[in-house]
Amino acid sequence: MRISSFKYLVKQGFAGIWFNRINSFASLCVITISLMMVGISVLLSMNINSMIGSIESRNEVIVVIEDGTPENNVTLLGEQLKSNPNIFEVNFYSKDDAWKGMIEKMSEEEVENLKYITTNPLPDCYRIRVSDIDKLSDTVAEIDKLESVDTVQSPDDFASILVGIRNVSTLLFSAVTLSLIVVCFVIISNSTRASVYARRREINIMRYVGASKSFIEIPFFVEGLVIGIISAGIAYGITWFAYREVYSVFSADVSMLHIFGLTALIPFDTIAVPTAIAYAVCGVILSAIGTVVSTRKHLNV
Repeated sequence: MRISSFKYLVKQGFAGIWFNRINSFASLCVITISLMMVGISVLLSMNINSMIGSIESRNEVIVVIEDGTPENNVTLLGEQLKSNPNIFEVNFYSKDDAWKGMIEKMSEEEVENLKYITTNPLPDCYRIRVSDIDKLSDTVAEIDKLESVDTVQSPDDFASILVGIRNVSTLLFSAVTLSLIVVCFVIISNSTRASVYARRREINIMRYVGASKSFIEIPFFVEGLVIGIISAGIAYGITWFAYREVYSVFSADVSMLHIFGLTALIPFDTIAVPTAIAYAVCGVILSAIGTVVSTRKHLNV
């Protein structure tokens, strides 16, 4: 195909959007809403998983060291804990630090009752955080076998609850997102078919006068491509505005964020580019390719 012919077909594609502006506008609205429904569902799922992961990362395991353990053995235990692949943070908490922290939380009357205690009864310990809470029980079992370890205190019940919530939310949002994708695909497919069906006579006439299939398909492809890109741009803009507004509302009250574990909300700037690409690709695939597929049904005359 010559370049001049290709330019002509592209121009026809742009012209077709205007000549069939009612159907084009309907397709634009359907694709925009569909992209937003799926996009917002995915972003919501990502943030919920991120928040659950943030809460998980704050779970602390206390490794109580046996009383009377030599200093070099305490240091060795710390190195062994750091070498565990599921442990990402290890902090030593001495008995003096523990005593000081306990005193600071007590009232004056409670402190007065402790004045007769001459020896610090609290143990030295390590405070650690695990990377994968699913492996918490296995990690605790490994730590318990180490030399110089007296006891290991871990929030097993809370960890099990968090894992359950994460698994249920992942399954739920996966099902919702998949359902939305199917529904959106059906809606867009029907909308595209209706738009092409309304112009079936035009397609048939072009075929009868000898126009090739590619000659007919390219303008429709251009129409679908432009509508898909515009829809993706509108969906991205609305998503960007809504997301930033919600994020700013939560960010305005830092204490509320910490209480509900929402400090792991994902800033839109970090996902702006992937979101834009995803919208553009989905918009082009659903609109441009869907239009061509619907057009081919009327080409066999």
